Parts: sequence; C-alpha cells; structure tokens
Amino acid sequence: MAPRFEELDAITTLADQIQAEEGPIVLINLFTVDAKDEEALLTAWAHDADFMKTRPGYISTQLHKGIAGSSSFVNYAIWQDVQSFRAAFNDPEFQSRLADYPAGAVARPHLFRKLAIANHCVA
Repeated sequence: MAPRFEELDAITTLADQIQAEEGPIVLINLFTVDAKDEEALLTAWAHDADFMKTRPGYISTQLHKGIAGSSSFVNYAIWQDVQSFRAAFNDPEFQSRLADYPAGAVARPHLFRKLAIANHCVA
C-alpha cells in the first residue's frame, strides 16, 4: 500500500515544483500515521532513505517525530537541485518502494529553498 499523497500548499503543487530548474532545494515531507503503524512507517522511510542517498544530487536527510505522543513525522532532505530530486523521485525503483508504507499513512511533500534573513538565517 502506498501512502496517500496530499499537497502541503493549495496553490503550488509538488507536480508544479518538480518541473522547476533550481537548487539547492530542501524537501519537507510531513507524514501522519496511526500510532500502531509507526514502526512500519520508520522501516519504509529508512528503506527509501537508503535508496535516495545513492542518487546523484542527494546531500542529506533527517527524520523528526512530534513529541508528547504525536504520530506526525517530518522528513527534511537537502538536494543539490530539483533535477536530481525529480530523477530520484520518478525512478521506478523508488516508486515501487512506496508500496511498503502502511495503509493510512499520509505524505505531504513540498520543495523549498533556503532564505537569507539578516541576523537570523544564512543561505
């Protein structure tokens, strides 16, 4: 069973973003899952992460879990550019791995770029 995909942004879809030609980018993917399926989600995510880190343009990833009993997870992955992410995401091997996610899991992937804000953030 693949996770159900939902858009994080109602105006700009992942399909729109994946056509862009820019970089570096950050993938933010918010996952929600039933508490009973957390281990299955972690196993599927680790399997995906193992694949992604072998792909050209991959830089790093980190998974975060909500606290206080939350069953929400955030994946933060850095890619050299959209083209590299697009190639990895559309790879048939990656697409086949989506079947490993638990039924009921929801994924909300969206691409971002870092901003430079004086005295707060560096690009």
